[in-house]
Amino acid sequence: MKVVPEGYSFTLFLSFDLDAESAEVWRRADPVAISRGRFGVKVGVWRVLEVLERYGLRVTFFVPGWVAENYPDVVKSIAEAGHEVAAHGYLHERLDELGERDAEENVFELAERFIGQCCGGPQGFRAPYWRWSENTLAILMDRGYLYDSSLMDSDEPYVIEEGGRRLVELPVDWRLDDWPYLEQHRCIEPRSLLSMWLEELRFYRDRGGYVAITMHPQCIGRGARIAVLRELVEEALAMGAWIPRGIDIARLVAGEGR
Repeated sequence: MKVVPEGYSFTLFLSFDLDAESAEVWRRADPVAISRGRFGVKVGVWRVLEVLERYGLRVTFFVPGWVAENYPDVVKSIAEAGHEVAAHGYLHERLDELGERDAEENVFELAERFIGQCCGGPQGFRAPYWRWSENTLAILMDRGYLYDSSLMDSDEPYVIEEGGRRLVELPVDWRLDDWPYLEQHRCIEPRSLLSMWLEELRFYRDRGGYVAITMHPQCIGRGARIAVLRELVEEALAMGAWIPRGIDIARLVAGEGR
């Protein structure tokens, strides 16, 4: 479904996964790895927020419940700046490894509890590691989420319908995530990543489409990498991009208007 409001050339769903050290704690990683994750809430997120404020953008941060529990002031600051806080598991668990549905339900309950204590219940969700279990769709629908952003079977938003219920999907793509390139494999320089992403923006601008780019404050907020975010935003705006929150796109797709 096309989701480009009048006056814009394309839609850029720019979002941030504020994992902090949740994934490292879940994996019982070493203290150095844990400290690297903590950089995201101590330094990285503030650099990201500064760039977003400079350009007047309000976007979506996907936040594990554990992060909201342990860093409530950070999450409250994000929400108070006008950004959406959506759910991202509790301890950045792989949902497909949890086994029973009750265990996954507990992840959602914890995430909703601690995010809700900071800024109200989340309406959007992104699966940690972009991995669903066989129960995830039913849980999302049962718990009344408006949208998910985990699947990769389209490059346009769409609606999943099942049993008379509807869930908006805002699809993603591993190629458009900073983590594999700059942290996991460390296979590309930030400037080359920016160049590749700008080619993607031009592709979707020319077609009046939708493109989702995902970043992590502990990654993109480290050192000079923040320039990648700043220049990406500048170029996207110059191309006529609409850069909204996920909930704004989902409402448009669901027929609720902008």
